[in-house]
Amino acid sequence: MGNSNPTSSGALTVPNFTLSDYESFFAAGALGAMLSHGAFTPIDVVKTRIQVDPAFKTHSLISGTRHLVSTEGPRALLTGFGPTAIGYLVQGGAKFAGYEYWKRRFILVAGDQETAVRHRTAIYLGAAAVAEFFADVLLTPLEATRIRLVSQRGYATGLMTGFARLAREGGLREMYAGFVPILFKQVPFALGQFTTNELCHELAYRNMSDEQRKSLTSSSRLGIDMGSGVVAGFAAAVLSHPADSLLSKINKGQGPRRSMFRHLTEILNEAGVRGLFAGLGPRMIMTAGLISSQFMMYGGIKEALGARSGVEIHKEN
Repeated sequence: MGNSNPTSSGALTVPNFTLSDYESFFAAGALGAMLSHGAFTPIDVVKTRIQVDPAFKTHSLISGTRHLVSTEGPRALLTGFGPTAIGYLVQGGAKFAGYEYWKRRFILVAGDQETAVRHRTAIYLGAAAVAEFFADVLLTPLEATRIRLVSQRGYATGLMTGFARLAREGGLREMYAGFVPILFKQVPFALGQFTTNELCHELAYRNMSDEQRKSLTSSSRLGIDMGSGVVAGFAAAVLSHPADSLLSKINKGQGPRRSMFRHLTEILNEAGVRGLFAGLGPRMIMTAGLISSQFMMYGGIKEALGARSGVEIHKEN
């Protein structure tokens, strides 16, 4: 799609991405995030119930799933599918396109190739954090709707009715009651997702000769993508899980009527450290599958759309 000449800054050569390139990045990220999060809705439902429902506290992913199906029926596993799919459609597009944009900007700020490579981890972290912040502005009201649907039986019949009820009864205050916790959840998630994935790919390719890299088959590249995504998923889950638990508890009931800091302090005191890590096992399984599938779909959809590759600053040796 974009075929403009690269921009050079000293020894640094960075492509000039066009609007069409960013549209492709957005579309690939949006579809990948929507499909992966939508497919993992049943696991997310059980994970959320383990976090917020006392009846599920002693359950694992498997036993919690059985308990939910036996007490509420199979359809309960798809509770919140609408807000999950739509929320991560817009969030995924903004996050992936934003990461490509901010990564390029921070590489240009570095000024030369050697500096960019030397500070590549900081560039990955900064790009992921800024991109996620803006993506979360779009995600937060839909995530609040999803958690209400999952944690409160009969809250609404679906995305539109749930979103309308939340907006009508609470307005912007309650729609964004979980914005601070969602930042504490999603920003570490994005840091783990993008930075770990980049470093895993770098590690894999640094242990290969130029000849081996050139002779890599599609299945071998797919294996590297999957392995890197799984490791990135584990890192993202551990880094973001305490805030994920806080978010579930905040959105379980009404939004805070006092300061956010006081509200968070009360929840922390009530849950304790152990409570904040409830449901971590199911979430690690979920995020490993989520992230590995997202990166594979992102790459595949970008290629199908004819999009250009993102900027790479991996250390060669």
